[in-house]
Parts: sequence; C-alpha cells; structure tokens
Amino acid sequence: MKMGVDFVHILLLLIVFPLLCVNSEHFVLIHGGSHGAWCWYKVATMLKSAGHNVTTVELAASGINQIQVQEIRQISQYYEPLMTFMESLPTNEKVILVGHSLGGVSTSVAMEKFPDKISVAVFATAYVLSQNLTYPTIQQEQARRNISSLDTQSFFFDGPNKPATARMVGPKFMASRMYQLSPPEDLTLALSLVRPVPIYKDVELLTKETAVSNHKNGKVPKIFIISKSDNLITEDLQKWMIERSGPFAEVKVIKDSDHMVMFSKPEKLASILLKIANNTI
Repeated sequence: MKMGVDFVHILLLLIVFPLLCVNSEHFVLIHGGSHGAWCWYKVATMLKSAGHNVTTVELAASGINQIQVQEIRQISQYYEPLMTFMESLPTNEKVILVGHSLGGVSTSVAMEKFPDKISVAVFATAYVLSQNLTYPTIQQEQARRNISSLDTQSFFFDGPNKPATARMVGPKFMASRMYQLSPPEDLTLALSLVRPVPIYKDVELLTKETAVSNHKNGKVPKIFIISKSDNLITEDLQKWMIERSGPFAEVKVIKDSDHMVMFSKPEKLASILLKIANNTI
C-alpha cells in the first residue's frame, strides 16, 4: 500500500527526528492577530514529540487571555505577556522565537528587549521590524496594496463618532484570505475561537513602542519563512519586508501554504523548525 506524503512526513517527524536531536531546545511560539496559542496545536505537538520544550504564548485579549480588547489602548499592553515570559527566563537560557503574522511585531520587540536570551528568531509569513522598517510603515504599505476587508467588522468602543477601537475578521475573509488551503476542520475551529484585534490610533506611540535598533534587535540571527500562497501577507509583501529588514541568516519557502501555514503545511513548518534546532538549516 502506498503511503501519502503527509503520512510519511509525520513518520519522519515523530520517529526519525527524535533520534537526530542531540540537544533539547526551547521553542516559544507567538500567534498572529485575532488568534491565540491554540493555533499552534499541530506544530507544538510535533516539536514536543521530537524532544523539545515548547511554550505557546497567549498575548493580551487573545485566546483564553482574560483581558478584553477594549482594555487595550497601546501595543505594549498587547505584547506584555511575551515580555513577562522572556523576563522570567533564567539568565543562561536561550530560546528560539517563532512569530507568525502580527506575532512578528511582538517577536521583533522581544529581540530588542532580550537579545541575549534568543538564539534565533523565526518569522513565518510575519511582520518583521528593523531599525530601517517600522510597524506603521508596514501597515501603510499593506494598505497601499488594497487587500479587500470583505466581511471584517470594526468596533467603536469609544462611541460612533470616534475612530474604530478594534476589528474582527469575518468568515468570508478568513476562508478566502487566510485559510483557503487549510483543512476545513481547522477553519471551523478558528471560527469559534478568533477574537477582535486592537486598533492603535496613536501612531507616534505605536512607533515608539515597536522601535528596534541594530545594536540590540540586530544582534539576533533571523530566519524568514515565505508562504507562497498567502492571500493576506502576500508573497510580494513578504519579500518587500525581507529586502528592508535584513540581513537574514536564511530565507526558506513553503509552497502550497496559505497564511495559516501551521494549519496548511504543519509538517513542513515543523520540519524547518526542527532543522533550525539541530543547526542543519
């Protein structure tokens, strides 16, 4: 009987890679906007099965975090759970940070604040900041490319005549822009778990709280994973960020993967991460 490609990948991840692992690494997985730690369940399981320690961070007003989106007024409140975790690490412990989508902003800030606690930072179709590329600049560039918001909803917690405070991705947007190549059961799961993401109206404060430098952030080796069929952070936007935020130790490409690469190509993503852990990339 001929085994499917995905089944073979799973066998390699669960049987072969544990035998190759010499040292156990600590992966810290950071989710994107509207999502939570739950979105890493496949990849986290594969990494743990290969003998590694895995922490899935729950950012503020995300997943099961009890803070509500209307309480978030500045991005430092949103990424605070990651900074608190990084602060708690022993001085001599280094982790591998993996940021997805909006999680790349939190990853970039953590690199600035804790460069000596990070062995490598991995950006999986994620926003990546540098001294030469700010978060507001990326937002402006993505807006310029005019990606339709479809059924995404805005929330106005400060009143109908004030700027929107949060937005919530809709089912059509998720199905066509984020999950178009993912298993339908993962889209169904996401539809029951996604939460609104904050909108930061103070651009000056947003720039200040996400600023990074070559002196600190630039000390950490970076790897970018391109998702070729991403309909949200499109391949050309990913390459635009790579060109302006380098240098990168490696740039890897995952084919036939949508924005939610941990659902559409979990085996391939885990395989790349395991190679990074074993310094074989």
